Amino acid sequence: MTAIVPETARRGPATRARRGARWLPLFLLALVLLAVLSVVVGSRAIDPAVVWQAIVAPDLADDRHVTVQALRLPRTALVVVVGAALGVAGAVMQAMTRNPLAEPGLLGVNAGAAAAVVTGVLVTRVVDVEVYLWFAFAGAALAAAAVYALGGALQHASNPVRLVLAGAALSVVLGAYTSAVLVNFPSVFDTFRFWDTGSFQGRGGDALVPVGIAVGVGLLIAFSLARPLNALALGAEFGRALGASPRRTWLLAGVAVVLLAGGATAAAGPIGFIGLTAPLIGRAIVGPDYSRLLPFSALVAAIVLLAADILGRVVVLPSELQASIVTAVIGGPVFIALVRRRRVPTL
Repeated sequence: MTAIVPETARRGPATRARRGARWLPLFLLALVLLAVLSVVVGSRAIDPAVVWQAIVAPDLADDRHVTVQALRLPRTALVVVVGAALGVAGAVMQAMTRNPLAEPGLLGVNAGAAAAVVTGVLVTRVVDVEVYLWFAFAGAALAAAAVYALGGALQHASNPVRLVLAGAALSVVLGAYTSAVLVNFPSVFDTFRFWDTGSFQGRGGDALVPVGIAVGVGLLIAFSLARPLNALALGAEFGRALGASPRRTWLLAGVAVVLLAGGATAAAGPIGFIGLTAPLIGRAIVGPDYSRLLPFSALVAAIVLLAADILGRVVVLPSELQASIVTAVIGGPVFIALVRRRRVPTL
């Protein structure tokens, strides 16, 4: 007997796909416009014609050209990379835990990065962000690996609840360690707070290359998992029936989250709300299909973070407001509005 499927149910995925196709050019245009604005505005505004000249025919004798080439272009690229990484990491984390309110920090990435940074600064006395970036990335990776081991993912298919509990427990322990070091060694705090504020100030090309490589590999892994994530969204048993291996998928998803969230956190420090709200917005536009949701989450997150970074540069001139503060101010009300309108979609 042939099952009768309601017409509205048949139209649902196609409608979401058409809606995503309509929104995609607008989102891409917004990203391009914000990227241009990011290079133009700052503590010192630079005329767009000068920016174009600095790109196509740079004159190192002109300090405006040097500002564009050495500071604003690398910073803009880094913001886009970090935003895309956080958006995709959040979507993958929500798929892993089957919880639309999950975010990358649940794997202990932020806590592990912070603990490694304070340890590196304490031991080596390093003050250069391009150096302790490596401490942050190593700490994020080790913390996520420990969460996977504690969650039993190395012996059998990971249990989302067990992973979340392991991540929460490890985050508390590492947070206590970080606080103890900062309280007892004030000199470490002076360096650590520059990274912990979640800012792109002073980050440039030296950070862009290693972070870009890590994020690029993480994005490739995440995008390759779109079909298995769709299958496992129906449950482990249905996923196996559709040919997806829960253990392999969760392990690869964990690697992707470590590369994406670890690289982003190492470069810019802890930035909240991006990994949480970008997948929610993307899911509301294109639906739960991860082949569309993952790239849309990357696009939305890059736009939001770039807008936050630009806003932070101009609201308190000549000083600068950290991007993490602006994203909290922007993301908090958006998240509350989604919850109050009951538009947080289920997975």
